[in-house]
Amino acid sequence: MSDGNFNRSLLPHTPYHSGLQAGKAMARMQALKAFKLYLTQSAPQITEEEIKIQTRRFQEILSGML
Repeated sequence: MSDGNFNRSLLPHTPYHSGLQAGKAMARMQALKAFKLYLTQSAPQITEEEIKIQTRRFQEILSGML
């Protein structure tokens, strides 16, 4: 009968941490893509350089939250 203790090596392998990181990376990528699309649609006169600057700022904010 088990006393509640277990050997972790007997448990199935679950790549939770790597899956979580991959999910965050995909979400970050999609958020940046959506932000660029938003910028181009909301301000059609915006230059490529300004899009890069704004995207970089957004990325810094996003990284601070995740």
